[in-house]
Amino acid sequence: MKPFPRILAAADQRRLTAHLQRNGLVAYPTESCYGLGCLPTAVRAVKQLIRLKKRPQHKGMIVIGADFSQLQPLLRPSEKNAALLQQPQTLPTTFLLPASRKITPTLRGSRRNKLAVRIPAHAGAKRLCRMLQTPLVSTSCNQAGKKPCRSEREVRRLFGRRVWVVGGLVGRYKQPSRIIDGETGKRLR
Repeated sequence: MKPFPRILAAADQRRLTAHLQRNGLVAYPTESCYGLGCLPTAVRAVKQLIRLKKRPQHKGMIVIGADFSQLQPLLRPSEKNAALLQQPQTLPTTFLLPASRKITPTLRGSRRNKLAVRIPAHAGAKRLCRMLQTPLVSTSCNQAGKKPCRSEREVRRLFGRRVWVVGGLVGRYKQPSRIIDGETGKRLR
């Protein structure tokens, strides 16, 4: 297996972009496992992802972006948001930040007004967002309560052709990203 970040050919980038715009799902390596994602603005795709994972619908999703500028439209304007997301982290860190009013409960979670966002520490996941010029939903690639996929082979065995798989190696972390409430500083995971 080639190490990630594998460079997608221009034609593959266009096909993957079109796939995502048609409410498609994508699996890709992250810091600790394969992530399963879609466009955060594609409500049908987010619902499809929830069904595929057999995930409780009240839980929110994490959204990753290559940099703060990709995540900014999903959040309420705040200098604190920018500062939190742009400061270097020693561990993969997801922040719960006030969501833009445009963000649906399907993405942020029912009865929640914050969105979980992260600039990934995994070079491949960050590069994928940069290549596609969009943030991506990023939840562990598994079915609820099961062990997350750590290889392209595991993803294909579990989900077959239902997701577009971007191959590569997952990072060295054994645990998912920590989650910090950006307003209170409290660690939630």
